[in-house]
Amino acid sequence: MYNLWHRIDNWLTAFAPVVREALNPPAKRAQIADAEASLGISFPPDVVDTFLIHNGQQAGSPGLLDGWEFLSLERIVDEWTVWKDLLDGGDFRGSESESDGYTVTDWWNPRWIPLTYSGSGDHHSLDFSPGPLGQSGQIITMWHDGPERPVIAASYRAWLTHLVQQFEAGRYELSDEYGGIVERDS
Repeated sequence: MYNLWHRIDNWLTAFAPVVREALNPPAKRAQIADAEASLGISFPPDVVDTFLIHNGQQAGSPGLLDGWEFLSLERIVDEWTVWKDLLDGGDFRGSESESDGYTVTDWWNPRWIPLTYSGSGDHHSLDFSPGPLGQSGQIITMWHDGPERPVIAASYRAWLTHLVQQFEAGRYELSDEYGGIVERDS
């Protein structure tokens, strides 16, 4: 992960320094353990390594991933808690998401851990409750108002590897209009 983050940091320094400056310093292991306890999960080693490099980014800064905020541990727990409260309150009773077998059909599942935030309730999430064709630790997109829950990467490492490859291939740029780094021509 250190090599991937070195590449991401280098790209950000060259093409989006305002985003690079908004990345938080490393988390402490105790913060990671506290978040895991709150969420009832253990992060995969690649995710832990990321938090030991950057504990997300400052809320309200230009987004790192498709204009979306790269969540800190505290913000992950906050966003997860919002969804958990809605679930516990019965808000999703009778609602199902679409599945091609890689995800479960829950509207929201407490074992979907948000990693990013769109600003309007959408997340890239770490999926610890995959469908029968999926695998634990896959990355899904969780739309707040649509039933799609597509798998976008088989793992956290695969997700970040693809992102850095796209950055280095010139497919992304910093956009003031969209509030962060987005695909060119979007």
